[in-house]
Order: sequence, then C-alpha cells, then structure tokens
Amino acid sequence: QVQVVESGGGLVQAGGSLRLSCTTSRLNFDWYTMGWFRQAPGKEREGVSCINWSATDTSYAGSVKGRFTISRDNAKNTLYLQMNSLQPEDTAMYYCAASGPWRYTGDYCPRPAADFPYWGQGTQVTVSS
Repeated sequence: QVQVVESGGGLVQAGGSLRLSCTTSRLNFDWYTMGWFRQAPGKEREGVSCINWSATDTSYAGSVKGRFTISRDNAKNTLYLQMNSLQPEDTAMYYCAASGPWRYTGDYCPRPAADFPYWGQGTQVTVSS
C-alpha cells in the first residue's frame, strides 16, 4: 500500500510563508495525481490545490489563488505547496493525498476528496494575526 507523509507545517505570523512537502512510498510518484486538502476546526474538509502527474493541469481554491503554488519534483518523489501571504483564515490541518496511477484514475484536476484513496497524517498550519 501507498504511504503518504507531509511535513513543513508550523506557526507563522500573518503575511509570512511556509512550504509544505509530501512524499510517498511509490517509486512511480509521477504517475499520481496529487492534491492538498485542509480542514479547520468546525469546518468541512476543503480542497486547496491539485496537480496532475505531468504538471500540465493544476487547480486552486478561490481563497488561495494567487497566494499558494503547487508543484512537484518527480526525481525527488516529492509534492510541494508553497504558501505565501498567509492569513489567519488559512489556519487548518493540511493533508496530502494521492489518487493512484493516472492510467486507472484519470489525470486531471480538480477532483473531489473521494477520488484520493491515499492520505497523509496531516501537518498543522497555524497563522497568527
């Protein structure tokens, strides 16, 4: 089975930046559509960003567009989420998710959480005002 691990969360002041990273146990990491989701206390899980395996298709939630950038380094088997101009409303647990090989799942973004069978444990991002 696929193991997914996120890192890079922490406490940051409003206006600051963080870069989240995510790795999987699969050598064919570049075959997976990958996504970032977040969930704040008392809120529904929200899709933040998505990137297909070839990095030709990306999507962003309207609330983060222009501030967050999703990218991937297939040679390092790593997914990134660069978060700039962070705001208190960005405070949430952030989750990395993998869809599986695109040959079977399709290779497109955006897509709902139900399309992602593999999830990390989450990394907490807290933005202070």
